[in-house]
Amino acid sequence: MYLSPPASLMRHIRTTVLLLSVAMGAGRVQAQSRPPVSSAAAVPSLVVFVTIDQMRAEYLDRFAAQFTGGLKRLKTEGAVFTTAMHDHAITETAPGHATVMSGRFPVHTRITHNTSGVNTSDAPLIAGAKGDGASPLRFKGTTVTDWMRARNPSMRFLSVSRKDRGAILPIGRTKGDVYWWAPGMFTTSTYYRDTLPSWVQAFNADSGWMSLAGKSWDLLLPASDYAEPDSVPAEAEGGQFMFPYRAPSNVDALSKIFFVTPMMDSLTLALALRGVTAKELGADRQRTDLLAVSLAATDAIGHAYGPDSREIHDQIVRLDRSLGAFFDSLFVLRDPRQITIVLTADHGMSPLPEVHSGRFKNADAKRVDASAILAVLDTALRAKGVPASAWGWDNGVWFVPDRAAFAKARVSVDSVARVLSTALRALPGVSRSDLFTALAKRDTTTDHIARRWLHMFTPGEEAILATTLTQFSLWWTTPNAAHGMPYDDDAHVPLIFWGAKVRPGLYTQPVRTVDIAPTIARVVGVQPTERLDGKPLMQALVGTTAPKRR
Repeated sequence: MYLSPPASLMRHIRTTVLLLSVAMGAGRVQAQSRPPVSSAAAVPSLVVFVTIDQMRAEYLDRFAAQFTGGLKRLKTEGAVFTTAMHDHAITETAPGHATVMSGRFPVHTRITHNTSGVNTSDAPLIAGAKGDGASPLRFKGTTVTDWMRARNPSMRFLSVSRKDRGAILPIGRTKGDVYWWAPGMFTTSTYYRDTLPSWVQAFNADSGWMSLAGKSWDLLLPASDYAEPDSVPAEAEGGQFMFPYRAPSNVDALSKIFFVTPMMDSLTLALALRGVTAKELGADRQRTDLLAVSLAATDAIGHAYGPDSREIHDQIVRLDRSLGAFFDSLFVLRDPRQITIVLTADHGMSPLPEVHSGRFKNADAKRVDASAILAVLDTALRAKGVPASAWGWDNGVWFVPDRAAFAKARVSVDSVARVLSTALRALPGVSRSDLFTALAKRDTTTDHIARRWLHMFTPGEEAILATTLTQFSLWWTTPNAAHGMPYDDDAHVPLIFWGAKVRPGLYTQPVRTVDIAPTIARVVGVQPTERLDGKPLMQALVGTTAPKRR
């Protein structure tokens, strides 16, 4: 069951977030008009980087008439890029988060799948938290944080998220304040520290999330304000699919499903705000600090109900209000004229293949089951002496990490790949199946599918074969709505820059998410320390020059 607070509780949460500055000793919060942002201001003292997990770009326009908070502020006052794309094939959370702050494609960050992202037993969680350990050790290269630290070692940063990979990968390998949600608390791993700082411990002790116990999630707005039907049995894998949704009264049960509620975003933003004060982010004009916030409730609700749903509509409206409360509180603590905000997403979203609302051309969408083909392959290879550990399959990619095992059995990897490709292409719902050696010969200026696969993997390495489904089709391993394909629905994300150094306006030219990091570098006046795949979006900036190389 996927739950979020009722409207009355959301009002309480917004008030709580607005008043957090009082609890942290900032004095009384009074209503005040926001000072005009000077786009030509000096280098900002704080960069706020917001990643909304699974945010389709079209949500900004589709629900705009009902925005009153943070999304409205950014959309009306910022530099809005309407055609921003993740230009890689596997549009998942880990590759997306690794890309946006590094300026490099997954083929260079080496973060190519969620399953090969951050989880490891070598860095267990601390403070008694339950869950998989996590670290950025698979991430290669640097991020904006590293470039800022190279310029000014005294800079401070904080990264928070519901997901471990959402908190870790935007920062890269730098050790510092990186926290994510485990059932019932925010924590981190031994990669970063052995004990939680006192301000995180105090935040956890507040247990604000427990107020959801026994409450119901109902619509924030009148039902007549939602165009989507509230009776779509294909949603939620056959579970509950109509409002209202009631949260468990048992706190232990609530802790296990809390992260898939809209309140998770509010709680994450409240932790971020607490951290701004505790770490004095943006308080010193002699340095530029960084706050990275990844909000993941949209992802959980989108997977369960899909982008056509009334549930996702209500979530986006609530997200707008939560961001509005966060920005209002932040601007009490820090001068908005010294802040630059960036908002984007780690990937987009495709609908449930079984739901045909007319919004998407997905009438022919299928769930494609390749399990029988892979089972036959496994049997044949074992008979030849190739163990199952020598190869793998993940999201349409056939991998061979142990070529020596194939060579020892005198089995040609390329020959097996060609046979597998032929079998996969015969499945309904498969569009193409290409060896990476063949993709390398394609004209990537016209074949965007080939280009996006080549931005994931290097031909000649472990990835041998890439199979692409027809648009809106999903692999059998995905029981709900999903993302991950090299099509624009999964790749198209919002991109907005707001505040210091930003020229507001609507920018329609195509850009890529690898352009975000070099643009931030220009805003804060630092030089990337390695070659990037992206370039700065100078059309949206004022008063910036390329920093001198050191």
